[in-house]
Amino acid sequence: MTTDPVQVIHRAAVHRFEATVEGHLAVAEYEIAGDGAVTFTHTHVPPELRGRGIAEQLVRAALAWARAEGRRVVPACSYVEAFIRRHAEFQVLL
Repeated sequence: MTTDPVQVIHRAAVHRFEATVEGHLAVAEYEIAGDGAVTFTHTHVPPELRGRGIAEQLVRAALAWARAEGRRVVPACSYVEAFIRRHAEFQVLL
């Protein structure tokens, strides 16, 4: 089941993408390496919001940003790794 689109905000100062839904904060966190690569370290969606496609929306926004910035992606987060594996259009970022 997916939810309606959520507003994903890029909080560059704290290296994460976030969405607040029904008062709960969901995040996709990253780090930027010295070579400019972006390592996605953690994706978290509170239990109350799981199964609604929110993690997918966060990761899509994050990967679109990485693509627009011309950054290589390192998927240290298992969710991001699986997402890229399932979506060929993002595999060029690896």
